[in-house]
Amino acid sequence: MNALRKPLVLVVDDEPKNLQVIGKFLHDKDYNVSIAANGKAALSFVQNELPDLILLDIEMPELDGFNVCKTLKSSERTSKIPIIFLTAKVGSADVLKGFEIGASDYITKPFQSLELLARVKVQIENKRLKENLEELVDARTLELQKAMQIIQNSNVDLINRLAKAAEFRDNETGMHVVRMSRYSVILGKAFGLEEEKLELLLNASMMHDIGKIGIPDEILLKPGKLTEEEFKIMKTHTTIGSELLSKSDSPLLVLAESIALAHHEKWDGSGYPKALSGTEIPLEARIVAIADVFDALTSERPYKKAWTVEESIQLLQNEKGKHFEPRLVDLFIEQMPKILETKTKFLG
Repeated sequence: MNALRKPLVLVVDDEPKNLQVIGKFLHDKDYNVSIAANGKAALSFVQNELPDLILLDIEMPELDGFNVCKTLKSSERTSKIPIIFLTAKVGSADVLKGFEIGASDYITKPFQSLELLARVKVQIENKRLKENLEELVDARTLELQKAMQIIQNSNVDLINRLAKAAEFRDNETGMHVVRMSRYSVILGKAFGLEEEKLELLLNASMMHDIGKIGIPDEILLKPGKLTEEEFKIMKTHTTIGSELLSKSDSPLLVLAESIALAHHEKWDGSGYPKALSGTEIPLEARIVAIADVFDALTSERPYKKAWTVEESIQLLQNEKGKHFEPRLVDLFIEQMPKILETKTKFLG
């Protein structure tokens, strides 16, 4: 979305009065506005021009809003246009149906002008943020392609350096990835992994947060609590990392991709990005999740003091069966002398 261009809003409603009122109001608020009197007209419009937002009435003759939404979301060209349903229906089933087929929001008729404006602003801004993020990821993916060609040959030294480069963006020492990767190996060995797999785990685990290279600084480095929308963007570091590491025949990068994608999944299924649960989560990602959280808790950051080892162990205990696999938590705590020895060695 060009920041210098007024956002274009397409208003779709079979009531001429609604089109006139909404169109004039948004135009007066510095939006470009186009109108369509029915669903077919709306679909015809988007063939020639893509709006930044669609305000879509549900109850229209011939082609209702639900079917228009389904058609738009089924096309790659129009699937990313946010849609706000305008409706007199307030039933939970209708609301749920709308969200299931891809709507971004609902406004119930009759609505307040200020409410309409606020919701329009939110969706326009969300679209802008997503587009900026996609552009940033694309640009940084291109920048990393040459490096990734070398990494394809399993150059462990370069992999470690790239992992630290990503870590430096929000951790000035870069030692977090060094410690947690070694914690992962200690836990993996206690679990019974063979030496060859432990070597892969050591280096692949360092890449777990490589996707943060695609997160805007204003979100990644924000000192305060993230907004809901900012947290949604932050969570995409898992899929960004997976994309950066994908399409490789290297066992190291295949494992690194798996860990990058799944290290925020939770044993009880409440994690992201795929809400996997139990053994659906790759073993190495379950291992890294514990090592990552423990080091983050016991490390000082500009926004928090370091937790004590005892406090951190208690959290792991409390999260058994929820965030973490119970057996792995028990094994990790059993290995605590080795964990703490490693922590001291790599304080950084």
